[in-house]
Amino acid sequence: MPPHATPPLLPMQWSSAYISYWLPMQQDDELTSGYCWFDYARNICRIDGLFNPWSEKETGHRLWMSETGDAGRERSRKQKVAYAREASAVGMELRDTVLADEVTPFQALFLPQAILVDGAARHDGRHTVLGQAADAWVVERPGKTRSVFYLQAGGNGLLRMVTGNDAQHQSVRDFPNFVAGDIADSVFMSE
Repeated sequence: MPPHATPPLLPMQWSSAYISYWLPMQQDDELTSGYCWFDYARNICRIDGLFNPWSEKETGHRLWMSETGDAGRERSRKQKVAYAREASAVGMELRDTVLADEVTPFQALFLPQAILVDGAARHDGRHTVLGQAADAWVVERPGKTRSVFYLQAGGNGLLRMVTGNDAQHQSVRDFPNFVAGDIADSVFMSE
């Protein structure tokens, strides 16, 4: 049993690079990466990276997106770039196309600070994740597959989360350089 009998809150402010993949990986599944920032005091988050899931085969391009979700202002701003491969005389080249910004309603952060507490998470043992000792916290959702959050042993630093609605094909996000601490105002400023 971990030192805390109840699941912890995520840190008030944190950021990390992330790697996004599927468990198990299927032939058309993509491995993507990016960076994210969460500031619960300001009720705002930002995620930059290649969008996953996104089918390059179906759309003809990969999609990079920077999304700032401001729950306090109840809006999300998405900046997007499409990257497509094109055959040329010298081989394959990459073409980028800036897409129109999109502003949509936004009610709550993608990953709430109290997700483990509100989800009545139960401790599911110690594991090794990204070379570190980790506590596994399981959130059961009625009618859906369970989600597992791996936090640094005895702490609240997020190392991995496994989520999704299909137990046979779950979304995994690893956070290899999780940092709890202040986030500069400029991270959330729109250009």
